[in-house]
Amino acid sequence: MRRPSVLFIAIAMLAIAGCGGSSNSGSSASTSTPAAGAGSPAAAAGQAAFIAPLKTIKTVASTVPANGDINPYGIVVVPNSVGKLVAGQLLVSNFNDKTNKQGTGTTIVQISTAGKSSLFAQIDPQALPGSCPGGVGLTTALSVLPGGYVVVGSLPTTDGKSATAKPGCLIVLDSNGRPVSTIAGNQIQGPWDMTSVSHGATTTLFVSMALNGGAKQGVHKDKNSTVLRIRLHSGPGQPPKVLSEQVIANKIPWIDSAEALVIGPTGVALASNGTLYLADTLENRITAIPQAMTRTTPVNAGGEVVSQGEHLKQPLGLVMTPSGNILTTNAGDGNMVETTPAGKQVAVRTADTKTGEGSLFGLVVKGNSVYYVDDGENTLRLLH
Repeated sequence: MRRPSVLFIAIAMLAIAGCGGSSNSGSSASTSTPAAGAGSPAAAAGQAAFIAPLKTIKTVASTVPANGDINPYGIVVVPNSVGKLVAGQLLVSNFNDKTNKQGTGTTIVQISTAGKSSLFAQIDPQALPGSCPGGVGLTTALSVLPGGYVVVGSLPTTDGKSATAKPGCLIVLDSNGRPVSTIAGNQIQGPWDMTSVSHGATTTLFVSMALNGGAKQGVHKDKNSTVLRIRLHSGPGQPPKVLSEQVIANKIPWIDSAEALVIGPTGVALASNGTLYLADTLENRITAIPQAMTRTTPVNAGGEVVSQGEHLKQPLGLVMTPSGNILTTNAGDGNMVETTPAGKQVAVRTADTKTGEGSLFGLVVKGNSVYYVDDGENTLRLLH
Protein backbone atom coordinates (compact mmCIF):
# COMPACT_ATOMS: atom_id res chain seq x y z
CA MET A 1 0.00 0.00 0.00
CA ARG A 2 1.56 3.31 -1.01
CA ARG A 3 1.35 6.00 1.59
CA PRO A 4 1.27 9.78 1.33
CA SER A 5 4.55 11.49 2.14
CA VAL A 6 3.57 12.34 5.69
CA LEU A 7 2.28 9.30 7.49
CA PHE A 8 2.57 9.32 11.24
CA ILE A 9 0.10 9.08 14.07
CA ALA A 10 0.55 10.14 17.65
CA ILE A 11 -0.08 7.51 20.24
CA ALA A 12 -1.61 10.18 22.41
CA MET A 13 -4.40 10.54 19.90
CA LEU A 14 -5.64 7.00 20.45
CA ALA A 15 -9.08 6.87 21.97
CA ILE A 16 -7.91 3.99 24.12
CA ALA A 17 -4.54 4.21 25.80
CA GLY A 18 -2.48 3.39 28.82
CA CYS A 19 -1.92 -0.36 29.10
CA GLY A 20 1.47 -0.42 27.39
CA GLY A 21 4.65 0.28 29.21
CA SER A 22 6.97 -2.70 29.22
CA SER A 23 10.65 -1.81 29.10
CA ASN A 24 12.38 -1.62 25.76
CA SER A 25 15.08 -4.00 24.66
CA GLY A 26 16.87 -4.39 21.38
CA SER A 27 19.91 -5.47 19.44
CA SER A 28 21.28 -5.09 15.95
CA ALA A 29 19.01 -7.93 14.84
CA SER A 30 15.82 -6.72 16.43
CA THR A 31 14.23 -3.74 18.08
CA SER A 32 11.51 -3.67 20.69
CA THR A 33 9.06 -0.91 21.58
CA PRO A 34 6.20 -0.84 24.06
CA ALA A 35 2.82 -1.34 22.41
CA ALA A 36 0.18 1.24 23.29
CA GLY A 37 -3.53 0.88 23.83
CA ALA A 38 -5.94 -1.73 25.19
CA GLY A 39 -7.48 -1.40 28.60
CA SER A 40 -10.79 0.32 29.07
CA PRO A 41 -12.70 -1.60 26.34
CA ALA A 42 -11.71 -4.95 27.84
CA ALA A 43 -12.59 -3.78 31.31
CA ALA A 44 -15.94 -2.51 30.11
CA ALA A 45 -16.68 -5.87 28.52
CA GLY A 46 -15.81 -7.66 31.74
CA GLN A 47 -13.55 -10.16 29.98
CA ALA A 48 -9.90 -10.58 29.12
CA ALA A 49 -8.86 -9.83 25.56
CA PHE A 50 -6.18 -11.92 23.85
CA ILE A 51 -4.01 -8.91 23.04
CA ALA A 52 -4.49 -7.21 26.44
CA PRO A 53 -1.30 -8.68 28.00
CA LEU A 54 0.76 -8.28 24.81
CA LYS A 55 2.78 -5.13 25.38
CA THR A 56 6.01 -5.35 23.38
CA ILE A 57 6.66 -5.03 19.66
CA LYS A 58 9.78 -6.64 18.28
CA THR A 59 11.18 -6.46 14.76
CA VAL A 60 11.93 -10.05 13.73
CA ALA A 61 13.50 -9.56 10.28
CA SER A 62 13.44 -7.62 7.04
CA THR A 63 11.06 -9.03 4.43
CA VAL A 64 13.04 -7.64 1.48
CA PRO A 65 14.68 -10.38 -0.65
CA ALA A 66 17.72 -9.98 -2.89
CA ASN A 67 15.68 -8.68 -5.85
CA GLY A 68 14.44 -5.76 -3.76
CA ASP A 69 10.70 -6.57 -3.65
CA ILE A 70 8.86 -4.57 -0.99
CA ASN A 71 5.37 -4.19 0.52
CA PRO A 72 4.91 -7.45 2.46
CA TYR A 73 1.23 -8.40 2.45
CA GLY A 74 0.49 -12.08 3.09
CA ILE A 75 1.71 -14.19 6.00
CA VAL A 76 1.15 -17.82 6.95
CA VAL A 77 2.72 -20.30 9.39
CA VAL A 78 4.28 -23.40 7.82
CA PRO A 79 2.55 -26.42 9.40
CA ASN A 80 4.96 -29.21 8.38
CA SER A 81 8.53 -29.55 7.12
CA VAL A 82 8.77 -30.68 3.51
CA GLY A 83 11.07 -29.53 0.72
CA LYS A 84 12.21 -26.00 1.49
CA LEU A 85 9.36 -25.49 3.96
CA VAL A 86 10.30 -25.61 7.64
CA ALA A 87 7.60 -26.24 10.25
CA GLY A 88 6.92 -23.24 12.47
CA GLN A 89 8.53 -20.72 10.18
CA LEU A 90 6.57 -18.03 8.37
CA LEU A 91 6.03 -17.34 4.69
CA VAL A 92 5.59 -13.72 3.60
CA SER A 93 4.49 -12.55 0.14
CA ASN A 94 5.56 -9.22 -1.41
CA PHE A 95 3.16 -7.08 -3.49
CA ASN A 96 5.52 -4.42 -4.94
CA ASP A 97 8.76 -4.61 -6.88
CA LYS A 98 11.86 -2.64 -5.88
CA THR A 99 10.59 0.45 -7.72
CA ASN A 100 7.47 0.41 -5.49
CA LYS A 101 5.03 -0.42 -8.29
CA GLN A 102 2.00 -2.14 -6.81
CA GLY A 103 0.91 -5.47 -8.23
CA THR A 104 4.37 -6.35 -9.50
CA GLY A 105 5.95 -8.22 -6.56
CA THR A 106 7.01 -11.79 -7.39
CA THR A 107 8.64 -13.16 -4.22
CA ILE A 108 7.79 -15.17 -1.13
CA VAL A 109 10.32 -15.19 1.70
CA GLN A 110 10.55 -17.69 4.56
CA ILE A 111 11.49 -16.33 7.98
CA SER A 112 12.23 -18.18 11.20
CA THR A 113 11.02 -16.86 14.55
CA ALA A 114 14.69 -16.18 15.31
CA GLY A 115 14.86 -13.83 12.31
CA LYS A 116 16.68 -15.99 9.75
CA SER A 117 15.34 -15.23 6.27
CA SER A 118 15.58 -17.13 2.99
CA LEU A 119 13.95 -16.92 -0.43
CA PHE A 120 11.19 -19.50 -0.83
CA ALA A 121 10.01 -18.51 -4.31
CA GLN A 122 10.61 -15.96 -7.05
CA ILE A 123 7.90 -16.39 -9.68
CA ASP A 124 8.62 -15.58 -13.32
CA PRO A 125 5.47 -14.04 -14.89
CA GLN A 126 6.61 -15.34 -18.28
CA ALA A 127 6.91 -18.94 -17.12
CA LEU A 128 3.65 -19.67 -15.32
CA PRO A 129 2.28 -23.20 -15.79
CA GLY A 130 -1.26 -22.02 -16.51
CA SER A 131 -3.53 -19.04 -17.09
CA CYS A 132 -3.05 -15.94 -14.93
CA PRO A 133 -4.48 -12.88 -16.71
CA GLY A 134 -2.05 -10.01 -16.23
CA GLY A 135 0.86 -11.92 -14.72
CA VAL A 136 2.21 -11.76 -11.17
CA GLY A 137 1.60 -9.34 -8.30
CA LEU A 138 1.50 -11.34 -5.06
CA THR A 139 -1.23 -10.36 -2.59
CA THR A 140 -2.22 -11.13 0.99
CA ALA A 141 -3.88 -14.39 -0.12
CA LEU A 142 -1.45 -17.08 1.08
CA SER A 143 -1.98 -20.63 2.37
CA VAL A 144 -0.14 -23.94 2.76
CA LEU A 145 -1.97 -27.13 1.70
CA PRO A 146 -1.47 -30.81 2.53
CA GLY A 147 1.52 -32.18 0.67
CA GLY A 148 3.44 -28.93 1.15
CA TYR A 149 1.78 -27.03 -1.68
CA VAL A 150 1.58 -23.27 -1.32
CA VAL A 151 -1.22 -21.20 -2.84
CA VAL A 152 -0.73 -17.45 -3.32
CA GLY A 153 -2.97 -14.83 -4.88
CA SER A 154 -1.96 -12.60 -7.75
CA LEU A 155 -3.54 -9.22 -8.55
CA PRO A 156 -1.15 -7.94 -11.22
CA THR A 157 -0.57 -4.56 -12.84
CA THR A 158 1.93 -3.41 -15.43
CA ASP A 159 2.66 0.01 -13.93
CA GLY A 160 1.43 -0.15 -10.34
CA LYS A 161 -1.90 1.51 -11.14
CA SER A 162 -5.42 0.11 -11.02
CA ALA A 163 -6.16 1.07 -14.64
CA THR A 164 -3.75 -1.66 -15.78
CA ALA A 165 -4.86 -4.29 -13.24
CA LYS A 166 -6.00 -7.65 -14.56
CA PRO A 167 -8.04 -10.42 -12.85
CA GLY A 168 -4.96 -12.44 -11.92
CA CYS A 169 -5.19 -15.95 -10.48
CA LEU A 170 -4.16 -18.21 -7.64
CA ILE A 171 -0.68 -19.63 -8.18
CA VAL A 172 0.09 -23.10 -6.80
CA LEU A 173 3.73 -23.84 -5.87
CA ASP A 174 5.32 -27.06 -4.69
CA SER A 175 7.27 -27.31 -1.44
CA ASN A 176 10.42 -26.12 -3.20
CA GLY A 177 8.80 -22.93 -4.43
CA ARG A 178 8.28 -24.01 -8.04
CA PRO A 179 4.94 -23.07 -9.68
CA VAL A 180 3.04 -26.22 -10.68
CA SER A 181 -0.38 -24.85 -11.68
CA THR A 182 -2.73 -21.89 -11.56
CA ILE A 183 -6.38 -21.46 -10.63
CA ALA A 184 -8.11 -18.90 -12.83
CA GLY A 185 -11.48 -18.21 -14.43
CA ASN A 186 -14.49 -15.94 -14.29
CA GLN A 187 -14.84 -16.21 -10.51
CA ILE A 188 -11.19 -15.31 -9.83
CA GLN A 189 -11.18 -11.51 -9.95
CA GLY A 190 -8.30 -10.01 -8.03
CA PRO A 191 -7.69 -12.48 -5.15
CA TRP A 192 -6.87 -10.20 -2.24
CA ASP A 193 -6.80 -12.33 0.92
CA MET A 194 -7.41 -15.93 1.92
CA THR A 195 -7.87 -18.40 4.72
CA SER A 196 -7.94 -22.20 4.54
CA VAL A 197 -9.00 -25.24 6.51
CA SER A 198 -7.84 -28.78 5.76
CA HIS A 199 -9.40 -32.12 6.65
CA GLY A 200 -7.16 -34.95 5.52
CA ALA A 201 -6.33 -34.41 1.86
CA THR A 202 -9.19 -31.95 1.31
CA THR A 203 -8.69 -28.22 1.77
CA THR A 204 -11.29 -25.48 1.64
CA LEU A 205 -10.04 -22.06 0.62
CA PHE A 206 -12.00 -18.88 1.25
CA VAL A 207 -10.75 -16.08 -1.00
CA SER A 208 -11.85 -12.45 -0.97
CA MET A 209 -11.93 -10.91 -4.44
CA ALA A 210 -11.23 -7.19 -4.87
CA LEU A 211 -11.21 -4.84 -7.88
CA ASN A 212 -13.77 -6.99 -9.71
CA GLY A 213 -14.11 -5.31 -13.08
CA GLY A 214 -11.31 -2.88 -12.31
CA ALA A 215 -9.40 -4.04 -15.33
CA LYS A 216 -11.81 -1.95 -17.40
CA GLN A 217 -10.31 1.51 -17.60
CA GLY A 218 -12.70 4.07 -16.18
CA VAL A 219 -14.35 1.73 -13.66
CA HIS A 220 -13.35 3.26 -10.34
CA LYS A 221 -15.89 1.80 -7.93
CA ASP A 222 -18.56 -0.86 -7.79
CA LYS A 223 -20.43 -3.25 -5.51
CA ASN A 224 -19.53 -6.54 -7.15
CA SER A 225 -16.67 -7.97 -5.10
CA THR A 226 -17.12 -11.49 -3.76
CA VAL A 227 -15.89 -14.16 -1.38
CA LEU A 228 -15.25 -17.45 -3.17
CA ARG A 229 -15.09 -20.91 -1.56
CA ILE A 230 -12.78 -23.32 -3.39
CA ARG A 231 -12.52 -26.98 -2.43
CA LEU A 232 -9.25 -28.74 -3.32
CA HIS A 233 -7.71 -32.18 -3.00
CA SER A 234 -3.94 -32.49 -2.50
CA GLY A 235 -1.35 -34.66 -0.82
CA PRO A 236 2.28 -35.78 -1.03
CA GLY A 237 3.13 -35.91 -4.73
CA GLN A 238 -0.47 -34.99 -5.60
CA PRO A 239 -0.76 -31.38 -6.81
CA PRO A 240 -4.00 -29.65 -5.80
CA LYS A 241 -7.04 -30.49 -7.89
CA VAL A 242 -10.07 -28.19 -7.80
CA LEU A 243 -13.17 -30.09 -6.71
CA SER A 244 -15.66 -27.22 -6.58
CA GLU A 245 -16.10 -23.45 -6.49
CA GLN A 246 -18.95 -21.52 -4.85
CA VAL A 247 -19.47 -17.80 -4.34
CA ILE A 248 -20.66 -17.43 -0.74
CA ALA A 249 -20.83 -13.62 -0.54
CA ASN A 250 -21.36 -10.98 -3.19
CA LYS A 251 -22.24 -7.33 -3.81
CA ILE A 252 -19.36 -6.14 -1.63
CA PRO A 253 -18.17 -2.58 -2.40
CA TRP A 254 -14.72 -1.58 -3.58
CA ILE A 255 -13.00 1.51 -4.97
CA ASP A 256 -9.69 1.90 -6.71
CA SER A 257 -7.02 3.91 -4.92
CA ALA A 258 -3.74 5.51 -5.91
CA GLU A 259 -2.30 4.74 -2.47
CA ALA A 260 -3.66 1.21 -1.99
CA LEU A 261 -4.52 0.09 -5.55
CA VAL A 262 -7.89 -1.14 -4.24
CA ILE A 263 -9.94 -0.74 -1.08
CA GLY A 264 -12.43 -3.58 -0.75
CA PRO A 265 -13.00 -6.91 1.01
CA THR A 266 -9.78 -8.21 2.54
CA GLY A 267 -9.14 -10.47 5.56
CA VAL A 268 -11.15 -13.64 6.12
CA ALA A 269 -11.12 -16.16 8.98
CA LEU A 270 -13.28 -19.18 9.80
CA ALA A 271 -14.71 -19.59 13.31
CA SER A 272 -15.26 -22.99 14.91
CA ASN A 273 -19.04 -22.71 14.38
CA GLY A 274 -18.62 -22.41 10.60
CA THR A 275 -19.07 -18.64 10.39
CA LEU A 276 -16.64 -16.85 8.11
CA TYR A 277 -15.69 -13.36 9.23
CA LEU A 278 -14.72 -10.75 6.64
CA ALA A 279 -12.89 -7.44 6.94
CA ASP A 280 -14.88 -5.02 4.76
CA THR A 281 -12.15 -2.43 4.41
CA LEU A 282 -14.11 0.22 2.52
CA GLU A 283 -17.06 0.22 4.94
CA ASN A 284 -14.89 0.09 8.12
CA ARG A 285 -16.62 -3.02 9.37
CA ILE A 286 -16.47 -6.74 10.08
CA THR A 287 -19.19 -8.91 8.58
CA ALA A 288 -20.24 -12.53 9.16
CA ILE A 289 -21.07 -15.17 6.56
CA PRO A 290 -22.94 -18.02 8.29
CA GLN A 291 -22.60 -21.69 7.28
CA ALA A 292 -19.59 -20.81 5.13
CA MET A 293 -18.48 -24.42 4.69
CA THR A 294 -21.83 -25.64 3.37
CA ARG A 295 -23.89 -22.77 2.01
CA THR A 296 -24.88 -22.91 -1.65
CA THR A 297 -26.12 -19.34 -2.10
CA PRO A 298 -24.25 -16.08 -1.54
CA VAL A 299 -25.13 -13.56 1.16
CA ASN A 300 -25.48 -9.97 -0.03
CA ALA A 301 -23.09 -7.16 0.90
CA GLY A 302 -20.65 -9.52 2.60
CA GLY A 303 -23.11 -10.77 5.21
CA GLU A 304 -24.40 -9.55 8.56
CA VAL A 305 -22.59 -6.62 10.16
CA VAL A 306 -20.78 -7.69 13.34
CA SER A 307 -19.10 -4.40 14.22
CA GLN A 308 -18.60 -1.13 12.37
CA GLY A 309 -16.73 2.09 12.96
CA GLU A 310 -15.43 3.09 16.40
CA HIS A 311 -11.86 1.76 16.39
CA LEU A 312 -12.21 -0.08 13.08
CA LYS A 313 -10.48 2.11 10.52
CA GLN A 314 -10.08 0.34 7.19
CA PRO A 315 -9.60 -3.15 8.68
CA LEU A 316 -7.40 -5.34 6.46
CA GLY A 317 -5.89 -8.50 7.93
CA LEU A 318 -8.22 -10.67 10.03
CA VAL A 319 -7.64 -13.77 12.17
CA MET A 320 -9.38 -15.60 15.02
CA THR A 321 -7.87 -15.60 18.50
CA PRO A 322 -7.72 -18.83 20.54
CA SER A 323 -10.78 -17.71 22.53
CA GLY A 324 -12.81 -17.09 19.37
CA ASN A 325 -12.53 -13.32 19.16
CA ILE A 326 -11.77 -11.50 15.89
CA LEU A 327 -8.43 -9.71 15.54
CA THR A 328 -7.96 -7.18 12.74
CA THR A 329 -5.28 -4.79 11.55
CA ASN A 330 -6.21 -1.24 10.57
CA ALA A 331 -4.91 0.43 7.42
CA GLY A 332 -6.32 3.70 8.69
CA ASP A 333 -4.15 4.18 11.76
CA GLY A 334 -1.72 1.28 12.31
CA ASN A 335 -3.69 -0.32 15.14
CA MET A 336 -4.90 -3.84 15.88
CA VAL A 337 -8.48 -4.18 17.11
CA GLU A 338 -9.93 -7.19 18.92
CA THR A 339 -13.69 -7.71 18.58
CA THR A 340 -16.01 -10.33 20.03
CA PRO A 341 -18.39 -12.27 17.76
CA ALA A 342 -21.15 -10.24 19.44
CA GLY A 343 -19.56 -7.08 18.04
CA LYS A 344 -17.93 -5.62 21.17
CA GLN A 345 -14.55 -4.06 20.48
CA VAL A 346 -12.65 -5.21 23.56
CA ALA A 347 -9.05 -4.11 22.93
CA VAL A 348 -6.85 -1.92 20.75
CA ARG A 349 -3.08 -2.06 20.32
CA THR A 350 -0.86 0.26 18.32
CA ALA A 351 1.12 -2.07 16.06
CA ASP A 352 2.98 0.59 14.09
CA THR A 353 4.17 3.69 15.93
CA LYS A 354 6.31 5.15 13.14
CA THR A 355 4.50 5.17 9.79
CA GLY A 356 1.08 4.22 11.16
CA GLU A 357 -1.43 4.70 8.38
CA GLY A 358 -1.23 2.22 5.52
CA SER A 359 1.42 -0.02 7.09
CA LEU A 360 -0.46 -3.13 8.24
CA PHE A 361 -1.80 -6.09 6.27
CA GLY A 362 -1.51 -9.79 7.12
CA LEU A 363 -1.19 -11.23 10.61
CA VAL A 364 -1.17 -14.65 12.30
CA VAL A 365 -1.63 -15.81 15.88
CA LYS A 366 1.16 -18.18 16.95
CA GLY A 367 1.06 -19.39 20.52
CA ASN A 368 0.43 -16.40 22.76
CA SER A 369 1.84 -13.91 20.28
CA VAL A 370 0.92 -12.17 17.04
CA TYR A 371 3.23 -12.04 14.03
CA TYR A 372 2.40 -9.43 11.43
CA VAL A 373 3.86 -7.68 8.41
CA ASP A 374 4.65 -3.97 8.46
CA ASP A 375 4.90 -2.65 4.93
CA GLY A 376 5.89 0.81 6.13
CA GLU A 377 9.15 -0.69 7.36
CA ASN A 378 9.18 -3.81 5.13
CA THR A 379 9.57 -6.03 8.17
CA LEU A 380 8.08 -8.99 9.97
CA ARG A 381 7.13 -7.93 13.47
CA LEU A 382 6.07 -9.63 16.68
CA LEU A 383 3.57 -8.44 19.27
CA HIS A 384 4.13 -10.36 22.50
